[in-house]
Amino acid sequence: MSVLDFEKPVADIQKKIAELQSLGGKHVDLLPEIQKLQEKMELVKAQVYSKLTAWQRIQIARHPKRPYTLDYISMMMTDFLEIHGDRLFADDQAMITGFARIDDEMVVVIGQQKGRDTTENLRRNFGCAHPEGYRKAMRAMRLAEKFGLPVVVFIDTPGAYPGIGAEERGQAQAIAENLRDMAGLRTPVVAVVIGEGGSGGALGIAVADYVMILQNAYYSVISPEGCASILWRSATKAPEAAEALKLTGEHLVKFGIIDEIIPEPLGGAHHDPQQVVVRLKESILNQIRRLNAVSTNDLIEQRYQKFRSIGQFVSAK
Repeated sequence: MSVLDFEKPVADIQKKIAELQSLGGKHVDLLPEIQKLQEKMELVKAQVYSKLTAWQRIQIARHPKRPYTLDYISMMMTDFLEIHGDRLFADDQAMITGFARIDDEMVVVIGQQKGRDTTENLRRNFGCAHPEGYRKAMRAMRLAEKFGLPVVVFIDTPGAYPGIGAEERGQAQAIAENLRDMAGLRTPVVAVVIGEGGSGGALGIAVADYVMILQNAYYSVISPEGCASILWRSATKAPEAAEALKLTGEHLVKFGIIDEIIPEPLGGAHHDPQQVVVRLKESILNQIRRLNAVSTNDLIEQRYQKFRSIGQFVSAK
């Protein structure tokens, strides 16, 4: 498993434990030493993960072993039937859409998908959707609206793809139309940031009635590297930019951008995905059932007011 720089003290102890366990059959007296190391490891883990900086959380959000959209769909949902294509240009494999069932609730699910290796990352475009991906997402949302199904959105992208081809096919317009149309969508929408929530690429599928974020995910108007390159002319200032951007769950809840933080196990969701799935599934179902009880007109008005109230300013004479 990939080890981040700040995780090395934990990894070193884990390595020692593995070495002693491999000798366990020959030296039974090693058990007390193994137990001591395990206790020490738990203390070190608590120290390391209880004081994470914003930049360290971003590193965890980008961890290659972290569960992605299709992982959550397979662990949380059944009867998944994928929808392909935007009916205009192509099928963007960075954007997953389809019908699925969460317990007794039929839903339309949408989410960005990254790859596990180089080949898959190229196919998925590293989770960066083209305009056809956003149009496919809106096509799926219109089907949800037509059949009266709630929409569940998984957000995990560094941003929308900024290539020339994407711009030529209307990247900005596709995202802008999604923002407009989601604001008036006549069905409940629940969104969760499971990893990276980068800029308009994330917001393009995130105009939801209820927005959650996993504890070690982030949601920001720009990546820390992009911010650092603009402000300091150097991406090496990304850790400072991450702190200044206030992009972690605690800050986002305080600003009214996020409604709920879903706790993760020590070290991140990849250390115990099932634990995260149980918590996330419960919260999603609770919100779907709550929102299903709201009239359509009230739902749209509340969604409008939710996003209209984001942002504060002070005027001075």
